[in-house]
Amino acid sequence: MSRFCVLLLCSISLLGAQTAPLVGLDEYITHAMRTFDVPGVAVTVVHSGDVVLAKGYGVRRLGEPAPVDEHTLFGIASNSKAFTTAALAILVDEGKIKWDDPVIDHLEWFQMYDPYVTHEITIRDLLTHRSGMGLGEGDLLFFPPSSYTRDEILHKLRFMKPASSFRSRYAYDNLLYLAAGQIIPAVTGKPWEDFIRERIFRPLGMTDSNTSVADFHPGGNYATPHSQVEGKLTPVPPARIDNTAPAGAINSSVSDLAKWVALQLNKGEIPGAEKKRLFSERQSREMWSPQTILPTGEPPPALAALRTDFAAYGLGWNLREYRGHKLVGHTGGLPGYVSQVTLIPDMQLAVVVLTNQESGGMFSSVTYHILDSYMNAEAVDWVKAFHDLSELQRAAANNAEKSAASARAADSKPSLPLEKYAGRYVDPWYGDIDIALEQGKLVMRFSHTPALTGDLEHWQYDTFKARWRDRSLAADAFVTFALKPDGSIRQVNMVPASALTDFSFDFQDLLLTPAK
Repeated sequence: MSRFCVLLLCSISLLGAQTAPLVGLDEYITHAMRTFDVPGVAVTVVHSGDVVLAKGYGVRRLGEPAPVDEHTLFGIASNSKAFTTAALAILVDEGKIKWDDPVIDHLEWFQMYDPYVTHEITIRDLLTHRSGMGLGEGDLLFFPPSSYTRDEILHKLRFMKPASSFRSRYAYDNLLYLAAGQIIPAVTGKPWEDFIRERIFRPLGMTDSNTSVADFHPGGNYATPHSQVEGKLTPVPPARIDNTAPAGAINSSVSDLAKWVALQLNKGEIPGAEKKRLFSERQSREMWSPQTILPTGEPPPALAALRTDFAAYGLGWNLREYRGHKLVGHTGGLPGYVSQVTLIPDMQLAVVVLTNQESGGMFSSVTYHILDSYMNAEAVDWVKAFHDLSELQRAAANNAEKSAASARAADSKPSLPLEKYAGRYVDPWYGDIDIALEQGKLVMRFSHTPALTGDLEHWQYDTFKARWRDRSLAADAFVTFALKPDGSIRQVNMVPASALTDFSFDFQDLLLTPAK
């Protein structure tokens, strides 16, 4: 046998070993796309330093033929957070900052509600969701897209009351990642966007990626986001969230993200770049070390394989155990885009799934199917399990809404004539919200958020239901007026009308009072 034949057979053998776990994957993904009603998906798998898959499925926009490929851009949302922590890790390596520096050492004007927290909060605290803020508190300052600037948003932190004591429990937030991102220009003089492009995208050769949907142009290779709008899958405009970009504004492709996860698996060293590093192995360990401990909970029986012995948040990464392996990952969600990045470091394995529809079951079922294939684990029907769970959650929320509707005092009347509810209201952190009487109906408008314009439909007594005119928001809210003894309005409270409302619609954190 010639040496050439030996090499050829070895190559075939190695290729088979790498791709065997992916046999049948195309059919599996197609089945999942049909089940979860997803127009377009892109997937990459990196194993032992090789990109064994980088592929698109379906279409960029419903009803149009342009296909998703490995270079199609998707909004990766909160998967951007790991890029922000990597940028800070570079600055730690350069001695320009320390993880435990007080934030006020670099942002002198920074202020939280509690003076003690203002003095004590560190860069590490900004990244680990343990500040005492509530889940998604303040997200209405940027989502739906608002006219507030980054500095205006951060200035408002001082008016946000904590939901718990400092460092006592986990509650996911976005605004403090914006604060973390603002440390970069404070230290380097370069905007977050420029630093990400110059110090991460460029060295890795991530030529598809950008930091704003403003860079999307007609005819460009990007996936259109889609949402279920009153039961119908509908294309929606990409959400521009430049004012909180460090928390979630990056758009990327699986071709580029294959390079990103290869870097992560290589502990900060750029593969094939002759020992060139973005960040040190020490910082890689720090980012993947537990910082905030999370409750593990008990998954439903169909998802029993997801039971874990530990769960924590690192620096821009979720950490947990899966089938005896440490799993490092994160998810991301924006209107019409959801995604998942998953690493199994001890297997040198990474999976990235990007979608242009808001179905977590899609990215989860594909991710765990691939992981199980590489782990030779017993097969689980992940598509069915996640679909059934989603249907149960939807049914429970719908039943709760029906029960609330049947229990309301439908014959009750507002205490005041409708014009008495009209006026300008102020929340300490959001700002102005206007309620006007137009053609005999009350209309609510958030002054800095054009999409939050809705008609107030009487619910019962002095509670109305805000029905947003942009139905893609899926975030109707109850609006309750409290009166003073003299019949004038004392304050207004809001809560989401459905349990399925995204947590970033933090209406419950508002306390509106009539403007003086």
